[in-house]
Amino acid sequence: MLGLTLSRHRLGAVLAGLGLVAAGVIVQATATPAAAATPHRILFDNAHAETAGNADWIISTSQPDPLGQDSSPSAETDWTGALSSWGVALQKTGGYSLKTSTSALTYGGSSATDLSNFDTLVLPEPNTLFTAAEKTAIMTFVKNGGGLFMISDHTGADRNNDGEDAVEILNDLMTNNSVDSTDPFGFSIDSLSISSDYPSAVSDSSNAVLHGSFGTVTKSLIASGTTATLKPADNANVKGLLYRTGYSGNTGAFFATSTFGSGRVAFWGDSSPIDDGTGQSGNTLYDGWNDSGATNAALALNATEWLSGASGSGGGDGGGSTCTSAQLLGNSGFESGSSTWTASSGVITNSASESARTGSYYAWLDGYGSARTDTLSQSVTVPSACTTATLSFYLHVDTAETTTSTAYDTLKVQVLNSSGTVLSTLATYSNLNAASGYTQRSFNLAGYAGQSVTLKFTGTEGSTLQTSFVIDDTALNVS
Repeated sequence: MLGLTLSRHRLGAVLAGLGLVAAGVIVQATATPAAAATPHRILFDNAHAETAGNADWIISTSQPDPLGQDSSPSAETDWTGALSSWGVALQKTGGYSLKTSTSALTYGGSSATDLSNFDTLVLPEPNTLFTAAEKTAIMTFVKNGGGLFMISDHTGADRNNDGEDAVEILNDLMTNNSVDSTDPFGFSIDSLSISSDYPSAVSDSSNAVLHGSFGTVTKSLIASGTTATLKPADNANVKGLLYRTGYSGNTGAFFATSTFGSGRVAFWGDSSPIDDGTGQSGNTLYDGWNDSGATNAALALNATEWLSGASGSGGGDGGGSTCTSAQLLGNSGFESGSSTWTASSGVITNSASESARTGSYYAWLDGYGSARTDTLSQSVTVPSACTTATLSFYLHVDTAETTTSTAYDTLKVQVLNSSGTVLSTLATYSNLNAASGYTQRSFNLAGYAGQSVTLKFTGTEGSTLQTSFVIDDTALNVS
């Protein structure tokens, strides 16, 4: 209950929290986030069986750099791969730098294909599951401003016979990651195998994906594919742009966009539209890129432009030079345990010895009645285009201290840079702030726009009487 003054040791309150922090699961992402640049940097994935079976989802056989095959391509056959038309079209504009990843995806590392070096990641029908570390890297990349292009295929399209298809793999990415597994993009991919259709675009003349610099999108193509179910209650920025015939609203979305943190997301329900019919010898390919009944090339290229921030608006209206109103902290109410946060053992808990403000979990720093320091932190990028950024959290302090003048136990709220240097101490609370119930605290972080920072709570307790600092319902709202 709130207002407890007994030692946390005597209450045995750490039991629920001890099992929550798993080694290797929590990643504190402090690397410089992807940011729109000229040329716009696009990474195509080829480390997850994208060429298994008859698939050939590569822009060139020269990897990681397609320019090694032809440094100035003018035709799709100048590069070899079923996505060569896509790659060559971008290359010919002079505004894009393209690379292919052939190893595990990382974020914040030193490799040339680390996601921090790119604006957009393209996942063209992956056929092997992403590792836990890869999912953390991808989700953190998007949250910090990157673009993610997910291209699925129909359910059962297991090209390498490992028991996983693109539907399962992409759904796993969205629902089983350490950054945010609570439907972060606002949609799920349907387990369907739709044999054929020409999905139509919605009417939205201001949408940069449907009306971009590469042309106007009217229809796409399904040649054995699937759709997505939209859940705007989970993410208000999710939007269906093309729908299966006879569908609209939240069902049957064949192409959809959304946002996550300060990044952008696009989903396409079939790989046939990106197939240009050319590729490596022995593959059976289908030319959906040039299908006369669809405008697939314009859709792929406009979406790439939007994801990379090259267009000013449209889709989910995030990233680039615009600011999407959003709440940026992952697992903000601690209901997913230690996911997203880096914390001392036992800090994130559902112990009945204190009370969450909402839900079951909360963060409990100190409360032991002995010398101890507990920490809780999360890294985040404040979008450069946002003029308002407000950090808020609810704090409850209870104590066994009786003094009315001396701060024996303290909680510091600080902003750190990527090197761990303290940029600002926003506030220091102590046993003198003890009170019943939670109080909301708020701070202006607009001065950190365009920066990747770590928000850190540090509780320091003296050697005798306990003070508990209890935090719940955090938020970093930007607009």
